[in-house]
This record gives sequence, C-alpha cells and structure tokens, in this order.
Amino acid sequence: MNYDTIVVGLGAAGVTAAVTLAKAGKKVLALEASDRIGGRVKTVQLGDGVVEEGAEWIHGTVKNCIYETAVKNNITVLAHNIDMDIFRSDGSKADGEIIKDLISFCLDCRTNSAPGDTELSLGDFIIMRLTRYLEGKYPRLKTDRTFINDFLDFMNLVINNYEAANDWKEVSIQSSYEACPGEQHMSWHKYGYKTYFELLLNTYNNGPGLPNLDIKLNSEVEEIKWPHDSRANVEVTINDGSIFRSDNVIVTVSLGVLKERYTTLFNPTLAGEKISAINNISMGVMDKIILKFDKPWCPHAPSFKAFFWNKGDKDKVPEDDVWITKVFAASNPLGSSNALTLWTSGDVAKLVEILPEDVVKSKLVELLQKFMGTYYVIPEPTAIIRSTWYLNPLTRGSYSYDNMLTPLYPDLRSVLAAPLLDTSGRPRVLFAGEATNTKHFSTVHGASETGLREAKRLLPNSKI
Repeated sequence: MNYDTIVVGLGAAGVTAAVTLAKAGKKVLALEASDRIGGRVKTVQLGDGVVEEGAEWIHGTVKNCIYETAVKNNITVLAHNIDMDIFRSDGSKADGEIIKDLISFCLDCRTNSAPGDTELSLGDFIIMRLTRYLEGKYPRLKTDRTFINDFLDFMNLVINNYEAANDWKEVSIQSSYEACPGEQHMSWHKYGYKTYFELLLNTYNNGPGLPNLDIKLNSEVEEIKWPHDSRANVEVTINDGSIFRSDNVIVTVSLGVLKERYTTLFNPTLAGEKISAINNISMGVMDKIILKFDKPWCPHAPSFKAFFWNKGDKDKVPEDDVWITKVFAASNPLGSSNALTLWTSGDVAKLVEILPEDVVKSKLVELLQKFMGTYYVIPEPTAIIRSTWYLNPLTRGSYSYDNMLTPLYPDLRSVLAAPLLDTSGRPRVLFAGEATNTKHFSTVHGASETGLREAKRLLPNSKI
C-alpha cells in the first residue's frame, strides 16, 4: 500500500505531524521503533499516581501549543512551585534567602546576556556577572572564597540540569532560545504528560483515533531510500524487512539517533552541510532517578530540596561514589504523593544509567540521610525507576543545547531542519524534532511546533 506520507518516530514532533496531515485528508503511516507512543515523554504509573520519566513540565502558558491543547480540552494543568529548600552536606539548612537570591540572579543571567559578551561560555558569563553582583550587594561574601567556590560548584549543577549539559563552560551564552511567556513549570499532575498524545490522537477516554492514520509500533526504520527522480516514491524499510512507499517521509528521530545512524539511515547519504549540523549541535543528557516509598514523608512545599556540598565534605567522598555529589536535588512530583525524583545530568547521568540498581538506590538513601536526616526520618524506598535516555538506542540523549560552536555556526538548526528535495524541488525527506527548532529547542512544545511546520510544508494551501 502506498501512503501520502510516512512519519518516522511518534514523539511530540511525529504525532503532531501525523495528526495534522491525517486530519487534512492525507493517508499517513506512522512508524515507531519502541512499543509505546511519546518519545522522550514517558508517563509511568508509580506509587499512588503517575510520574514523568521524561519531560516534566509545560514551559510557558502564552502561545504554547501544549498548554493550549490542555485548555481547549478542559484538562486542568497546575503550576508546580519549584522553590527550594537548601540543605547542606553537614546536615544543616543553608541561609536560604541569600542563596536563593544568588540562584535567581544567575538564572536571570542565563537568559539575559549583553551583545558584547556573546563569545563567553555561559559559565564564564555567570561568574563574571556574579562577581559584580556580590561586590554591590554582598561585599562580605566576596571575600569568602570557600563559600563562593562551593556556590559556583552548586550553580554549575543547577545550570547543567536546565541545559542537560556536563559543564556550564560547554554552553554558549549566545543562544536563540526564547521562552514562551507565563508560568514555566505547568504540570499535567494526575493526568500525566501522556494525555497530550491521547488528545492529539483522539484516543483520550477511549476515543476512536483517526481513520487516515495507520500506526505501527515496534517498527524500527533501517533505511530511507529517497529519490531524486520526481516520479519515484520514497521507500522505507523497517526491521522485519517490510518496505513501505510514500510520496515523502518526515523524520522525527532524536538528534542523538541521527548522530549515531545518519551514515546508514539515508540512501543516498546526506550531504556535507546536513552532516555538519548533525555533528556540531550538542545532544545533552538529563536523567531522573525516581524513588517510591510506602507512604509520603517529604513535604511537598517547597517542592525542590537542593543539595549544597561544602568542599571538605565532598573531598571525603570515596572515588567510586563521587557521582552522588553531582545529584543536584530531589523534588516532589505532583502526580504521586509517595514518590521522590532526584536529578542529574551530563557524564554523571550516563554513569548512573549503567550502575547496579541496588548501588544507586542505597547511595541515594545515604545522600538523603546526609542532607535531610536531621529533619526527617528517611525510609527505605520500595521501588526505583531510572531514566536511561543516553543508554536508550532510540534516543541517545535527552535534548539539545547550544554549545560553544553556536556563535561560529548560528544556522545549524535551520540547516538540520531543511528538507531533502528531488530534481523538481519537491521535499521528499523532511526533518522535525526539538533540535530543529531555532527558538524552542529542548521543549515538548518546540518539538510539536516542528511537526506542525513540516506538515504545513506538505500542505502549502492549507489554512491550518
């Protein structure tokens, strides 16, 4: 059977593209390599509700397609207050107001750079600005090098958990990212982020789906053969040897998968400029370890409990356990009252993915006891979930960020998004996914926007 379009991957970009085309009357086949829909959105049943192994929040409430979809369908999403309690490695609580002020200042620096500072890394830029800020507001702290160094180590982790980076000096201050206005941490809470996909696909509350859309799970694409000849079809081969034909194909696999497989996935192979974009945009890793307990014990307000190490305590940590010093915080998910999410990123996240589960669980309990044991009785967790976005061959990372090459090659994302054309100028292979969004990369709404963008490219006369 021939299709109008084949969509590869059923994350936010793929589902949006497939649904948009199917609703416009096109016959669409969606191929998903895994056994579920959602991509890097993964809602999991845990404890007395649900938790998010992948994307946690809707970022922004103005001109945000995710938020608009929830509101349109009368689904109430809740603002997740991410204020912090700061716990120290000696078991005490920190002077939260000063540290919170410094954190807020540094996060503002992350999104407000001056034109003359664009060649700096994000880390160097924040350090420079923070030094000036301390001179003006906290002059006594400026001479406390021990505190400053401990705070910079902590803030590095905070930034890395936003960027999915390994170090804030690997991130460029020059970025085209734009936040949607409004609350940045809206939660699907008891519904789970999976609800977004059910609403799009018309399967929410046992809806019938979409008649023009065929979905095949467990169907990993091995080759996309695309023609220069305008009369020929695109041929997509999957892991069981089946070949599907269509007028065009929209590829929505993650940047991490493209990095690993672009040499074998496309026939003919990709050209130099596209390869350069794939290789030069960074794919970050942001991972969670989610612990379930028999009953709630950790207060939900404030939601985040951050771990602030002092150097003396950090130096005493055995070499094999140093990874725990890179776990930035624990937070209370809104979808489950008896679960706790711990956050880490970069190389440590990759390590935690492969450590034995019992080691991870026991060390994290020790971490919680060290920082919070003075104030709470820390029970033994009864279950653990680890995200494995880097280990997973269908993702190879969490989301992209702007690295230090960005100022030199500002058009990389646009190049990545450009379709492959046949001799008549028709797009035959199209690209979507968060990494192809120049303004809203790293977000679910950014991914969805690119799916809509590519569907519109195939529907030039549509009023969508």
